[in-house]
Formats: sequence, structure tokens, C-alpha cells
Amino acid sequence: MATVNATRMELTRLKGKLITATRGHKLLKDKRDELMREFLDLVRKNKALREKVEADLADANKNFVIARSTMSDETVRVAFMAPKQELTVEVSTRNVMSVNIPQFETKARTSDEGDIYSYGFAFTSSDLDTAVLSLSSIQKDLITLAEVEKSCSLMAAEIEKTRRRVNALEYVMIPTLQANIKMITMKLDENERSTQIRLMKVKDMMLEEKHHYKEKQQEAV
Repeated sequence: MATVNATRMELTRLKGKLITATRGHKLLKDKRDELMREFLDLVRKNKALREKVEADLADANKNFVIARSTMSDETVRVAFMAPKQELTVEVSTRNVMSVNIPQFETKARTSDEGDIYSYGFAFTSSDLDTAVLSLSSIQKDLITLAEVEKSCSLMAAEIEKTRRRVNALEYVMIPTLQANIKMITMKLDENERSTQIRLMKVKDMMLEEKHHYKEKQQEAV
């Protein structure tokens, strides 16, 4: 424990610091609890969304396998050489308990739903159309999944940082302040008792000097 000046000014300063630390500890605990609630909601959403996306991707892959089995490799390569549609992602953020959570918004270059097919229908099979449509239908869920997983990662990092701060206040700073306040209080009380004893002795000496109590007691004997 560091050396602390046992003065009333230092005692007042430490008491004020303890009040601030206690209030900060409560606020950080409330923040940690709210972050945990938000985090658990995101985790549940992430789990359900990931299961859905993985199932949809598995179906899309099956459709592509079926399409490849009915078409030559050259025909498939040519079909996807010149894509017609283009997708852009705009990123913004929203603040949740001091954590900037990303929000992804997608915009297609054109609004025509048929632009997902970058090929003509004359030389391709309907199985390829089904495969492209199935993959296109899950792109929104994929973007949302990326948004939720990134949010979970940021939230987890903030929870860990907040937890460390709460523990530092609860187990280090507040106990240290309380111990220092107790030590200074005991020291000041001890000094006050010593001062009172000295004053009483000085008072006795002054009374003795003025009234000569001891001499009178000896004469009485």
C-alpha cells in the first residue's frame, strides 16, 4: 500500500474519490448487464440466422451440382462471364451502450429481378436458373448474418472491457480507498486522543503552578 498523508484534507479527498468510484462502479455494472442482455439477444438471432443461411446454402449448392450435371463446364463458364447485376453495400452505425454497431444496407444496380441471370435461356438448363435464384434469395440473409456476427464481436469486446473496469473498481480501487480512509481516520483519532492527553497534562501543570495543590497536600499530611 502506498504511503498516504494522514491529514483531514487527504481524508476529505479520498472520501470524495470513494463516492465517485462507487457511483462509477454501479454505472459500469448497469452498463455491463445491459450489454449482456443485448449480446444474448444478438447471439440467439445469430444462431437462428446462421442455421437458416447454412441450410439455404446447402440447398443452393445442391441445385448448382444438379445444374452442372446437365451442362458442360464450358457452357457454365460462358453463362457467368458477363454479370448483369451489381450489388453495393452501404455501411452505417448505430450506438448501443457506447458500442458502434454496424448496419449494412444493400443496393442493386438495377431494380429488374431478371438481371440476376447473366445469360440467355437458350443454351442453359432450368436447373441453372433454379440454382441462381436460390443463391440470390439468400444474399439478404448473408448480409444480415455478417452484420449480426460483427455486432456480436464488437459487443463481446466491450463487455470484456467493461468487466475488467468493474473488477478493477470492485476488487482494487474501492477496497484500497476504504483501507486508506480507515487508516487515516484511525491515525487522526489517535492524534486527537494524544492532543487531548497533552492538553489535560498542560492544564494540570498550570493549575498546580497557580494553586500549589501538591504543596497543600504535603502540609496537610
